[in-house]
Amino acid sequence: MFVDEAAIQAKAGDGGNGAVSFRREKYVPRGGPDGGDGGRGGNVIAVVDPHLRTLVDFTYRSHFHAENGGHGGGNHRRGKKGRDLLIPLPPGVVIKNAENGEVIGELLRPGDRLILARGGRGGKGNARFTSSTRQAPRFAEKGEPGQEVHLILELNCSRTWGSSACRTRASPA
Repeated sequence: MFVDEAAIQAKAGDGGNGAVSFRREKYVPRGGPDGGDGGRGGNVIAVVDPHLRTLVDFTYRSHFHAENGGHGGGNHRRGKKGRDLLIPLPPGVVIKNAENGEVIGELLRPGDRLILARGGRGGKGNARFTSSTRQAPRFAEKGEPGQEVHLILELNCSRTWGSSACRTRASPA
């Protein structure tokens, strides 16, 4: 049986911070708070690519980082969402947690997806904290950090190509 292994580190994007802002215009006497929320951080997602056969690419690149969310702005502007990072993997990959060896998932068919690390939630702006007793809040929430995981990828060719393909592939010709 032919088994290919690789160790990777995946970090999801951090959420953006909320904004502290107040509306100030010439003919608006009491504008009030108008800080927007921060954007969500991007996820790290594993996707099966049927054109890949080995995990050799992960010997050269083992750190993956998704995009962070944007910070909120004045005038109730929400920060932009971070883009998700797609990691192409060959079919038949078993994904395990490196710390405890727990199996997270297995990707067999083309198009299968598995979220490896979730992005952080964006913080709330000061406009979200207004109430009848607190009419001008001067604070906002910070964004949450994204998940960071250490993973082991194992490619088991007998699940994907059959046992005869493993013998011909594993033996040097």
